[in-house]
Amino acid sequence: MTTGERVDQLVRDADPGGLGVMGDFGGVKQALLVEIMSESSSGRLVGVSRRFRMSRYAGLVAAAAVLVAVVPASMVLRGQSEGGGVSPVVSAGAGVVFSPLAMAAAERNPRLLIDRAGWTVAALYGFAEEQGMVRFRRGGRELEMNWYPAYAYSDRYSGQRVDGPAKSVQVDGWPADVFQGLNGDFTVLLRPRDNVVVEMKTSGKWSQKDLDRVLADVVRVDARTWLAVLPAEMVMPVRERAAKVLADVPLPPGFDVDALEDVAVSDSYSFGVGVTSRVGCGWVAEWQRARASGDEAAARRAAEALRSSHGWRVLREMNKVGDWPEVYWEYADEIAAGTLPAEYSQNWDCV
Repeated sequence: MTTGERVDQLVRDADPGGLGVMGDFGGVKQALLVEIMSESSSGRLVGVSRRFRMSRYAGLVAAAAVLVAVVPASMVLRGQSEGGGVSPVVSAGAGVVFSPLAMAAAERNPRLLIDRAGWTVAALYGFAEEQGMVRFRRGGRELEMNWYPAYAYSDRYSGQRVDGPAKSVQVDGWPADVFQGLNGDFTVLLRPRDNVVVEMKTSGKWSQKDLDRVLADVVRVDARTWLAVLPAEMVMPVRERAAKVLADVPLPPGFDVDALEDVAVSDSYSFGVGVTSRVGCGWVAEWQRARASGDEAAARRAAEALRSSHGWRVLREMNKVGDWPEVYWEYADEIAAGTLPAEYSQNWDCV
C-alpha cells in the first residue's frame, strides 16, 4: 500500500457512518490526520470513529500566536467545587498581553469553558474562524467541543445515530439538544448563534446525571478569559515554542519561523504536525528548485535533510503516541529517493 493509499484509508476509517464527507476539503485533510494520529487507547492510532466530526463545508483558518506575560493573581468565578481546588476559569488581568490576531480569533469562536475544578484543556486544534476543536478532560472523562459554521447545523443534526428522542437543554442560556448514541456516548448540539454551531461529545463513563451536572457548569466567557485558561504551552510565544521543536531540525532556505504563528495556538501534537509540515514543504520546494536548475549539490542537501527527519526529536516523541511521523517519513524517504508523490502537497498542506 502506498503512502497516499494509507492516508486515504485512515481517512475512510474515520468515517464509520459512511457520511461521505471526506472528498472535497482539500488541504484540511492534514488537520484530520492530527486527530486520526494523535491519541488512542492502544497508544498508536487515534479512535476517532466514534467522534468523527469533519465537515465538508469549512476549511481551517488558524489564528496567530499569543504573547504571554506573567499571569497575575486570578479572580475565581465559581470558587471551591467538588473534589477540592478552584475553578479553572479565570479572569485575566492587565499582566497578560495577547496579540490582536489571537484576540480576534478568540472573539470568533464560541469560547465555552467548563467552570469546575479538575477540568483541563487536553487538546486544541483549528483555533479557527469557522471550524475547530477543544477537548476537556477530568479523570477518565472527556468532553470535546467542536465548532462549525452555522450552516452545518442541519447536517450535524440529521447525522445523529441515536437511541431515543432528543432532550432539550440550555447551556449557559444557549438552546441545545442532547442525543444519546447507540454506544452510550452523548452528543450535545447547540443551536446556531452568532454564525456558529457547537457540537459537544462525551467519551468515558458518563450518565445523564453526570452530563447534566457538567452542562450546568459550562459558561461562555470573553476572549481574554478563554485565552488565559489555555495551558501555558498552547499560548507560548511562537519563536520560543518553535525553538524547542526545531532544535535539531535542519531548516530549508528562507524558512520563516514567524510564519508559524498560524499554527501556534494548539496542543503540542498539532503544533508538531504544523511545524514539520512547513519544514517538509520547504525542503521539497528547494529540492524541486535545485533539480530544475541542475544544482546537484543543493538537491543532495535537500534529500539528506528529508532523510534526517527519522532522527528529529519532535517526530520521535510524536511517534510514541501517533502515526503522523510514520506517514511523514514515508513521504520524506520517497522524495529523497527521487520520487515526488502526487498527494504529498495536499497531505502536508503545502501552499
